[in-house]
Amino acid sequence: MIAWPYPAPEDDGAVRHLKQGLALPDIALASTSGATVSLARFEGMAVVFVYPWTGQPGLSDPPGWDDIAGAHGSTPEAEGFRNLYTAYAATDVEIFGLSLQTSEWQQELVHRVNLPFALLSDAEGALKHALKLPTFETGGVTYLKRLTLVIESGRIRQVFYPVHPPDTHAREVLAWLAASLGYALESRRRPG
Repeated sequence: MIAWPYPAPEDDGAVRHLKQGLALPDIALASTSGATVSLARFEGMAVVFVYPWTGQPGLSDPPGWDDIAGAHGSTPEAEGFRNLYTAYAATDVEIFGLSLQTSEWQQELVHRVNLPFALLSDAEGALKHALKLPTFETGGVTYLKRLTLVIESGRIRQVFYPVHPPDTHAREVLAWLAASLGYALESRRRPG
């Protein structure tokens, strides 16, 4: 396995307020599925990986991207969840990606890397503001820092922050689900 070649983020304490049991705000987010999703109203359990930005072929990264700890890796992170989707799908744990990019921009990634789950757009920043999600700025644009929320029936169950390396993060979350929920995962298996 090759070491992640970009700077690793450090735990700056920016998610301490996102405590287990915290209710999510009822905010409708545009989804690449074409519907809107409110994580507060989501029944059951979901993994929401929050990522800064995904590039597109032929476009340059934002200024200084290579030097910003935790900036790189959104596409490999999404691909990691895609590659383990069958393992997640064997349970009732849904997967969502979330960024400040528009659904139109996110659709390009969904099609290019064949994602079997929806990406959610917080382009207006409503969820970012309501949850006080950590951000960074470059080139005059604000981006979300990479983190993952495990939610259950509209409440936070677990927070992963910082996320590093992003390309193996889906395995880390799946291992946490198996270790922390153990028997509960077995009882959540979908019939058939």
